Amino acid sequence: LVMGTIPVPGSPTGLTGLCPLAGLSPTSSIHVYTQREVYGTVGSHVTLSCSFWSSEWISEDISITWHFQAEGSRDSTSIFHYAKGQPYIDDVGSFKERMEWVGNPRRKDGSIVIHNLDYTDNGTFTCDVKNPP
Repeated sequence: LVMGTIPVPGSPTGLTGLCPLAGLSPTSSIHVYTQREVYGTVGSHVTLSCSFWSSEWISEDISITWHFQAEGSRDSTSIFHYAKGQPYIDDVGSFKERMEWVGNPRRKDGSIVIHNLDYTDNGTFTCDVKNPP
């Protein structure tokens, strides 16, 4: 069973923004790192690793969101969110009873575990990290 690819082939993806208006300072980037592919077997569990690096200190307002796009689908669904120091597992979809937060934003870790894998878990998982301001 191919558990799913986590897009970020070997190099960091930058959630980078530069302010195009003169006189305003540019925003800093966050680099998010994940495994390119993760494999698991039906009934087992898998850790979806997400680490990040920021040139800025880790804000109390840091947020981490995991999205899932099923294999062959065009739609992406939010399955997990970390905000204001608390993990929130979304109440929709097949992951709600099978997901575990194992990350620690102070250690620059936004990883999750998915338990009791199923064939329907094939797809793309995306980790999105925001460190305001």
